[in-house]
Amino acid sequence: MPTNDKMTIDERFKYLRIAHQRYAVAGRKERGHLLNEMEAMTGLNRKTLIRRMNGSRVRKRRRKQRGRIYGADVDDVLRVIDDTFDHIAAERQTPNLVWMADLLAAHGELNLSPQLRGQLGRISISTIQRRLKRIHQDEPRLPRARPKRRNRLTRDIPMTRIPWNEPEPGHFEVDLVHHGGPSSSGEYVHTLQMIDVATGWSERVALLGRSYLVMQDAFERIMARLSFPVREIHPDNGSDRRRGEDALLNHHLLRYFGQKLKGAKLTRSRPWQKNDNRFVEQKNDTLVRAYLGHERLDTAAQTQALNALYDQMWLYYNLFQPVMRLAEKIVIREKGQRSRVRRRFDTARTPFDRLCAAGGIQNERHEELTHFREMINPRQLKREIYDSLHRIFMLPNAAPGVTEDVYLTLCAAPVP
Repeated sequence: MPTNDKMTIDERFKYLRIAHQRYAVAGRKERGHLLNEMEAMTGLNRKTLIRRMNGSRVRKRRRKQRGRIYGADVDDVLRVIDDTFDHIAAERQTPNLVWMADLLAAHGELNLSPQLRGQLGRISISTIQRRLKRIHQDEPRLPRARPKRRNRLTRDIPMTRIPWNEPEPGHFEVDLVHHGGPSSSGEYVHTLQMIDVATGWSERVALLGRSYLVMQDAFERIMARLSFPVREIHPDNGSDRRRGEDALLNHHLLRYFGQKLKGAKLTRSRPWQKNDNRFVEQKNDTLVRAYLGHERLDTAAQTQALNALYDQMWLYYNLFQPVMRLAEKIVIREKGQRSRVRRRFDTARTPFDRLCAAGGIQNERHEELTHFREMINPRQLKREIYDSLHRIFMLPNAAPGVTEDVYLTLCAAPVP
């Protein structure tokens, strides 16, 4: 185990039971050395260790349960913050409780006293997990290939994957999500999604069909809104026409990338290695499918409404939703057992905070987005997201034999 990790109580008792085997047969001088060793390993007082060596080394159940430290007012605040964060994990919520509570209190969503604010700064992850488990009992949660043909255009595009510990913002995984429902016939809506590996920054645009016209318009929309330069574009392998990866790697878009994204590197995933695009594949599930499911969307009106929803989600998930990033991977090899990987994640922060810490954003844009975050009520924004989602599902699908005008879905002017 890493030297900076403290023993748990159970690990401490297990160590004392093992050490007692040597202590029981040792002489006076050797026992002194053993006590020094146990004192350094466990952090316990020497007299406590002597009592443990001469007494029981089995952990006893607590006779009297501790009283509650946090009252119902903490539950009320956690319920509001948990709803604002859209029920993310306690590990992601805990480091961000105080600033989100301050922001919600400023918008009148909750009453925050100094004492309550102090409790939010001290509460542990395990306590939040227990309380959220009770709070979530009656609340709904968000729901949750074949061999590929060769694309000759991809021969000169290197196959790789973006490292999980990439420190520089601007390396984007890209994917296309289909909204064709049970049938892939005709034109239907797609979601183009880009995820920055270093910060978790996410961009989404809805497009009707996957022609070069709408694909270029989608990328133009993203580039006009993006707050930092693109250094790498990493789509799938691009060899499955049925799923539409060729829409991302074709003559037109390769020419567009060369003209508009000068200096940016273009890479692709390895064949049959879906985990090469693991970050965007995960967000396809949590930020697209969890909201839209597998329903069919195939009209210009639905595309426009979906882009309005994605504009709201752009603010919510980039400015207010904290994410955790993998900080360390340790391969543990023990004799007689299979190797396993221990993963350690860093403190949860929003993509905007990660981008600022990496120094990848200009001062003017930083001030503008900071002002946006201070002025926006995140809980009201979340309600508006679900209202927009409801409006999308109220729109009718395309009538049989009627051709939709894709020009109605194009962005007439750059998005601010």
